[in-house]
Amino acid sequence: MKQMLLIIDAQQDLIEGNQKERAVYKKDQLLTNINSVIDKAIHHDVPVVFVRDLDVSEGVGKGFQVHEKMNVPKKAIFFDKVATNSFHGTGLLNHLKTHEIEHVVVMGCATQHCIDSAVRTATINGMDVTLVGDGHSTTDSEFLSAEQIIKHHNETLHGHYNVENFSIVRYSEEDLFTPTHHSYR
Repeated sequence: MKQMLLIIDAQQDLIEGNQKERAVYKKDQLLTNINSVIDKAIHHDVPVVFVRDLDVSEGVGKGFQVHEKMNVPKKAIFFDKVATNSFHGTGLLNHLKTHEIEHVVVMGCATQHCIDSAVRTATINGMDVTLVGDGHSTTDSEFLSAEQIIKHHNETLHGHYNVENFSIVRYSEEDLFTPTHHSYR
């Protein structure tokens, strides 16, 4: 089965915050978990793809780049986006289809926006998705804490399906590149 690790908006200013935005919830743990899964991807020879949001730091400078504490593989591929959905206008879907990716492991920011839309879009485009439950984060909203948003999405997206393909939630300590979707079919 061909797989990919998709890390969305794990950018310096988005994770750390800046003059306009707050840092994401449990940022240090998020970075540790993403790096752990990147190491697993490398071990399993799974390609790593980063998507960066051009709205972060106006698409320039250190704040726009992938977080400085992230272990970015030399062979990592980058897509830049202008929309919430990582697949909109980026070439990401074409890349996945060209490489016949069947399983996508998703991590990054922000839970209720870019992570949610990527998980749902991948399933409707013929891929199984594993959302890393401790590998995505966000900030508090006006009505919910970041912790509540993360828990809600982990519950909602676990078992989210579009008939043939669906998403499950697993955690960074698990063997994420040995998919378990078949056990639910």
